[in-house]
Order: sequence, then structure tokens, then C-alpha cells
Amino acid sequence: MTVAIRVIPCLDVDAGRVVKGVNFQELRDAGDPVEFAHRYDRGGADELTFLDVTASSGNRETTFDVVARTAEEVFIPLTVGGGVRELADVDRLLRHGADKASINTAAVARPAIIDEITAHFGAQVLVLSLDARRTRDAATTTPSGFEVTTHGGRRGTGIDAVAWAREAADRGVGEILLNSIDADGTKEGFDLDLIRATRAAVGVPLIASGGAGRPEHFPPAVQAGADAVLAASIFHFGAQDAIAQVKSAIREAGFPVR
Repeated sequence: MTVAIRVIPCLDVDAGRVVKGVNFQELRDAGDPVEFAHRYDRGGADELTFLDVTASSGNRETTFDVVARTAEEVFIPLTVGGGVRELADVDRLLRHGADKASINTAAVARPAIIDEITAHFGAQVLVLSLDARRTRDAATTTPSGFEVTTHGGRRGTGIDAVAWAREAADRGVGEILLNSIDADGTKEGFDLDLIRATRAAVGVPLIASGGAGRPEHFPPAVQAGADAVLAASIFHFGAQDAIAQVKSAIREAGFPVR
């Protein structure tokens, strides 16, 4: 049986407020995450992703509070990421209402944390957030042409993004949130080359992120190999029925949706 494609709004949160920018830069306030979550739950979202894009120690307590208040408003799976560094962080997120935890920078720094989290909580709890960008010069060229970035897309690592996705999958991560830093916030469509290359390398569920601006941008991402599609701007600033429009576009393209 074919698994239905999931449509997932993303709340990028800084200091307890939803923010949005372009290429992870020039973030601007978009509103209250709890209000957004409530709207998306009623609007037909399949899941919700909540990412603390700065994850500084100064606002961590506020973030846990916002996660708890958001979880009270939604009845769909909630993934939370940003600042996840150890088992205790995952445990605390789950206790505050998250269904899954997303990890990025800490896993790049110490890949064994993936093994530890999945062994303790199960693979279904852990999402690898992989922020990838096209390599920019000969010094950072990778076999796939994409490199891993950390710290909210602000630091390049020189690590091949597709190879890292494969390693994380081998270590047991439950799914991969694949975000194109180059496409993020541009509203010009997903980076299909990145999706195809990653899909060819891993068998775990793949969530495509970065670049969606119109409903017709979503079916090509699914065609390229995404099991789920994630976006922010089109849902935050678009039509009230944007989720329904996206699902309709995917369905009309011949793919099953919930």
C-alpha cells in the first residue's frame, strides 16, 4: 500500500515568536506560534514542526514553555528541534508534549548521539535536520555538490550532505528533514536535485523543505522522492486554505495525500 504524502507547516521560532527570512537571514516577526499551531491543526496539517532557529541558552526556558503551550493546542504529531544536544534534551522535549525531536548541529559534531538517542527512545522519535547548500568554491567541493551547514545554516562544514544523510540513516535516525539553505524563503520551488540525490542514497522517510511558494511547487518534490513536504511562508502568509490547496495539487498530480 502506498503511504500518503504528509503536508507539514513549519514554525521557525526565535525567542518565543515565529520568524521568517530568506536563506535563514534577515528574520522578521510573523506572530505567535501557539496561534499558528491552532490554525494549522484546524486547517488539515498532517504534522507540525517547531524549530528554534537560534537555540541560545538565554531563551531555552521560554522555548520549552512555548512547546508545552503549542502541544496543548494541537492533536497532530509535533516535532521540535533546535538546541538538542543530549538525551536529556530529548527527554525534556517529550515531557513537554513533543512527539519527535529534531537534531542537527550536535549530530554533526558527534554522530554517536544519533545512536544513543535512537537506542534509548527508538528511531521513530528522532529526525535528522539536514541543512544543505550547494558548494560555493573549489575548496569546499563535495562528491554530491552539496555540503552540510550548521548553526541555522550560518556555518559551512565541508561535509558531503548526501554522505551525511546516508550515515545518519545507517545509524538509525527515523527520518530526515532535508532543507535547502539556497532555496529557503525564496518561494521559487524546492531544490529537486538535492532531493533526488538524497533519495537515491537513503531509504528512510524524507521531508523536503525550503523554497515552496505556490501549491504547484509541491508535486515535483514528491516526484523527486519526498515522503513529506514542509513549508513556512506559503502557510504563514498565503491563503487561509493554503494547506488544502497544497494537498489538492499533490492529489491532482497522482500522489496519495491524507
